[in-house]
Amino acid sequence: MAGDLSLWTPLLLPLVFTWIVPVLAHEHHGADLTEEELHAPVDAILWIHIALQAIVWGLIFPVGMVLGLARSKWHVPVQSLAFALTFGGIILGHAHGGRKFPSSIHSHIGSWILVPIFAQLGLGIYLKLHIHERTIRPYAVRAHGILGRLWPILGWTQGLFGVITLRGFCGEVGAGQCAAHYIMGSGFIAYGIIMALLLAVGDNWEWWDSWVIMLWGIVNTFTEHHGGEWSVKDMQHTYRNVVPGVIIILTGWAMSDHAQALMLSTKVHSMFGYSLMLAGFARIIEVCFVPLPHLHWTDNDSEHTLAPPAPKDAGISTKINAALLLVASGLLFMSATDEELNAVHEEGMDHVTYVLSMYSIAFLFYLLTVFLLHLYSTSGRNALSAQQPSVVFSAEGIELSGPTDASKWYAPLAREEGRSAAVHVLGEDEDD
Repeated sequence: MAGDLSLWTPLLLPLVFTWIVPVLAHEHHGADLTEEELHAPVDAILWIHIALQAIVWGLIFPVGMVLGLARSKWHVPVQSLAFALTFGGIILGHAHGGRKFPSSIHSHIGSWILVPIFAQLGLGIYLKLHIHERTIRPYAVRAHGILGRLWPILGWTQGLFGVITLRGFCGEVGAGQCAAHYIMGSGFIAYGIIMALLLAVGDNWEWWDSWVIMLWGIVNTFTEHHGGEWSVKDMQHTYRNVVPGVIIILTGWAMSDHAQALMLSTKVHSMFGYSLMLAGFARIIEVCFVPLPHLHWTDNDSEHTLAPPAPKDAGISTKINAALLLVASGLLFMSATDEELNAVHEEGMDHVTYVLSMYSIAFLFYLLTVFLLHLYSTSGRNALSAQQPSVVFSAEGIELSGPTDASKWYAPLAREEGRSAAVHVLGEDEDD
């Protein structure tokens, strides 16, 4: 395998550079664009660029990352396909006609993004060569892993700037509000994803809750202030509490009655607040009424009984609800800037349709998150452990085990007709 890669790499790299050099040499448009160029229809090539990069960075790259974390044999083929497709998408993004766009953060990142792409690609090829096993390779493995974990963040950021550029939002007037909504909305989505991740690995939610809320308050305090003197309304962005579930509810309550200039905006902010309040209530219910598995002890947990302890998935529904509602809240908040809602208002869309559309996207986004977590737990090095028999009872040399798809305690034997089964009582021996 190493020999094959050594043979093909010198041949492939010049070909790749012949594709990328025109991209680097592409001149970004400035302020000299005419109104006709700025408002021309979006051509098919640009739509293909958008769809292709959305699929690659939103699905294929994350799947490849998860397969890499699980040490799956499919990691390299999937990521190779993603790299090939993203190179094609980059070329299409600079070869389109139709509408022209002024120089933007999206266009600049589109050029600089080649640096981590080539770095990750080069590290991957180097690791497949299996050389310098005790010197350079251990550091290359760590660098490859760290860079790979940053891939979803990189794709999410560039995708957001792409949508902003396409829609022409977040100019000089609305830049501050865009920063507040997109940073905080992304924070809520990340918060929900972390909660979903903790469903799989388990951790202290309160620790994550406190960090997210503190950072949310610091950033939102200054990004939501649009200059001038501080007012009473600014306090709606700064009130904080140390109790995670309560502060989520209080923040939601404040946003549900956060007056806006446009009635549509007020309605969307209200739904954002209600979603946060539901997430906070789900979090409190999980904390107060769902016991931790290792703290659930009853009279049945003794050496003379096979009664099951608390199930490992106790409270999983409330955790899922909280995570999903946080993702939905983040998307609603990101879609509630003045520019976005003015455009929605001009299109004649009512707030119900708009909110339900955002919730539909949230469900799809959370579905992808859960799919990736499930893929990690059932692929690569985790596939065998998922199929191993689990010990369901063990005491004084007695052990009951079975495959994961069997009954938790026993599999009943077939009984012959006309013959009753013998009854055996577990307990201490007694003399007649």
